[in-house]
Amino acid sequence: MPKNTICVWYDTEAEAAARFYASVFPDSEVQQVIRSPMDNPSNKAGEVLVVRFTVCGIPCIGLNGGPIFPHTEAFSFQIATDTQEETDRYWNAIVGNGGQESECGWCKDRWGVNWQITPRTLTEALAAGGAEAERAFAAMMTMRKIDLAAIDAARRG
Repeated sequence: MPKNTICVWYDTEAEAAARFYASVFPDSEVQQVIRSPMDNPSNKAGEVLVVRFTVCGIPCIGLNGGPIFPHTEAFSFQIATDTQEETDRYWNAIVGNGGQESECGWCKDRWGVNWQITPRTLTEALAAGGAEAERAFAAMMTMRKIDLAAIDAARRG
C-alpha cells in the first residue's frame, strides 16, 4: 500500500464508483475490495467497507462511510486532456452515467464526486499569463464542457 493515498468518502457505493472510474480512465483499476468484519454504524458485517483503486495512476481508497459527509467542490479530480475527443469522452462518460454538468470544465459524477476535465491548452494559456491568459480565461468562463477550438482561438486573439 502506498504511503500517501487519497481517501474518498461514499455513502454505500464505493465499489460501483471505483469500477466505473476504472472503466473510463486509463491507468485506473480496482485493486482490492475489503468487507466490514462486523456490524458498525455505516455497514453490516460482510458489506463493502473499503475499496482500493487507482484513477489515472493516483492511489485512492473509497470508504463506504454512510451519508454523514457529502461531497463538495472543495475536492475534485482534475483530468488533463490533449484533444477534444478525449475531453468529450471523459465528460460524456461522467455526465452520461447520471452525473451533472457544471461550469468551466467541471462536472459531478452520480456519486457526487467532482471532476475537472481540463484540456492542457487551457492550462498552458493560463500559465502563459498576460493577454493570452485573460482571453482564454474569459472564453472558459462562458463554457460548461471546455471547447478546445474556442480556447485556442482565444489564445491567438
